[in-house]
Amino acid sequence: MTGPRGIVLVTDRWQANRPLDEVVGAAVDGGIRWVLLRERDLPRPERLDLARRLRALLAPVHGTLLVAGPDPLDGTAVHLPAAGPYPPPALPLVGRSCHDLAELGRISTEDYVTISPVLPSPSKPGYGPPLGTAGLAGLVADSPVPVLALGGLATPDQVAACLAAGAVGVAVMGALMRADDPAGLSRELCAVASVEPGIPTAAPGDPAVALGVPAVALGVPAVALGVPAVAPGVPAATSVGVGASAVRTAGTGWFR
Repeated sequence: MTGPRGIVLVTDRWQANRPLDEVVGAAVDGGIRWVLLRERDLPRPERLDLARRLRALLAPVHGTLLVAGPDPLDGTAVHLPAAGPYPPPALPLVGRSCHDLAELGRISTEDYVTISPVLPSPSKPGYGPPLGTAGLAGLVADSPVPVLALGGLATPDQVAACLAAGAVGVAVMGALMRADDPAGLSRELCAVASVEPGIPTAAPGDPAVALGVPAVALGVPAVALGVPAVAPGVPAATSVGVGASAVRTAGTGWFR
């Protein structure tokens, strides 16, 4: 099974400004084809019922529901925290939350990873210093599997910057959960993530990423990630205080 690409909607009913089913339905109408179900505080029967409802919303557009945690809730795709379990379950599609080189080094049969936090996130205050463009690019270069960028990402410019840093997609939670018009915002983000002409997207292994070239040098302004602009050839890390290798403290994973 092909892993997630483009925009991935991450659920959080506590942030949603309307029933979660409505937010997801609107996002799907706006072009979202991947949804990551969190809501791990729900009893399993309730969470299973929610998973079935969200799959019903995704089915007409051939979308996929990822489930946070090792229980796929009668599905085939899960997203695991950095803490485990290891080895991952034998399922058609498995993702993993990662934050540093050590966690990437534990990847085995997983199909993709999220790397976070790229920016300060209102959803996870105090989680740690953001990686920024250069930190993301450095970890993408070291990842054995495709990478989704995560953390504080909310605008088309930010999505474009993450793609230029080598990510194959961007996971978005708070911005879509809280949006007055989740369909409209989804449409804007998906338009960028579909790789419009003129937007450079460096895949893992491309020379620019392998060399840790900042997004600025790829033609995406540093301000797209909310950090001060720097001159071409000057590492973006100088404006965010994070080196390209960006080793972070091992955690329990973004999706507990």
